[in-house]
Amino acid sequence: MAQAVVMPKLGQTVEESSIVKWHKKEGDSVKKGEILFEIETDKAVLEIESFFEGALIKVIVGEGMPVPVLSTVGFIGMPGEPIPAVPAPAAAPELVSDFRFQVPGGGARKAETQVPKAEGGEPKPAGATRRPATAPPAPAAPARLFISPRAKALAKERIVDSANIIGSGPNGRITVRDVEAYCEAGRYAALRITPAAKELAAREDLDILKMNGTGESGRIGVEDVKRAVAMKPRKMSKRRQIIARRLTESFTTTPHFYVTVSVDMTDLMAFRKQLKDAGQAYTVTDFILKAVILSLQEHRTVNSTTDGVTIRWHGPVQLGMAVALDEGLVVPVIRNAEDLTLDELRETARTLAEKARAGTLLPDEMMGSTFTVSNMGMMDVENFLAIINPGEGAILAVSSTKDQVAAVNGEVKVRAMMKMTLSVDHRIVDGSLAAVFANTVGKKLEDMALWKSLT
Repeated sequence: MAQAVVMPKLGQTVEESSIVKWHKKEGDSVKKGEILFEIETDKAVLEIESFFEGALIKVIVGEGMPVPVLSTVGFIGMPGEPIPAVPAPAAAPELVSDFRFQVPGGGARKAETQVPKAEGGEPKPAGATRRPATAPPAPAAPARLFISPRAKALAKERIVDSANIIGSGPNGRITVRDVEAYCEAGRYAALRITPAAKELAAREDLDILKMNGTGESGRIGVEDVKRAVAMKPRKMSKRRQIIARRLTESFTTTPHFYVTVSVDMTDLMAFRKQLKDAGQAYTVTDFILKAVILSLQEHRTVNSTTDGVTIRWHGPVQLGMAVALDEGLVVPVIRNAEDLTLDELRETARTLAEKARAGTLLPDEMMGSTFTVSNMGMMDVENFLAIINPGEGAILAVSSTKDQVAAVNGEVKVRAMMKMTLSVDHRIVDGSLAAVFANTVGKKLEDMALWKSLT
């Protein structure tokens, strides 16, 4: 009997995923535990193993098509085996609940909840309800290109883009004469291009009249074509599209206010070296995360969010930790961070960072942060500003520790100084509280008695 392969549900809040790549094609044999396909959520790209053995006898969902979780995406069985009828997968319905959307860089946005009413006007019991998804406005269809078959063949032969040609025929139809006029205007006869470059340009559907040659007398070579290929528009990945949309939303809807403080890390760096020599290895990030956690417990408002009407204190510290990957930031969340010892915090942060770099974080491990730390200390930056993530009231941007001349007890000394910039939602956090919080974090980092008591 053919076995249905379903789109897995990899997190409590994940309602939809899309297949990025099938590792098997119809007819291929499949062993249990083999990678069958890769899926992309708004958090990560994950490899999905087969639970069955046999052959991939039918692919229902192609690459790039978003479908609801638990939808049938294919069948595994014996070649020639009958395949059960399945309805075509539909777009995932919109989930309306007290639901949080995570953004790269950390944090979450609380979705608006609409509570339906029963007869008599009484609200129904709270909980998630589903309603049909409202499809986003379809992008305007590109104007249809009218071109005669002969003109199309000539444009392909000369490797020019018909979209750049203005047609003079009925309804703007492009004729052979229009292609010839376009080539003449672009001095096609004088164009110099190597055979290899011409072949590559044809394969990549480029317009050689739009290229600049860097060879002798303006000759176009392979490197010129490769440069043109690299400059072609590329569709952003789903993750990058979500990063762009959510950070734009945050920056344009949240009034940002910034406070920068300098922290003297000299003593802490020396203490960290002593611990390392004694076999206790801590990163600078470990100390920063702990200092932030302790400071959030003192200044609860900073661990809050607002919808513009009400302010909600989150209670437990769900600490986001930004991790940079080639395809963008991911933000694993350290749950109930205030309950962890420094050693437990170190191990949790290390494990999550390793999973992030390996691409094995589950969506739920990147959801629901209430405050984020973005540390670029290892990237040799003096200062930077971070964008607050929807669902948070603040984010801390940590820069590199650098030797600087500083006045210490009336003496000029070289000290290891580190700048931190706190971005806050000015609707929640006033400038004075932002300054107090940032300085609280800084003072804790400079407090050697604190760190000796925690290690």
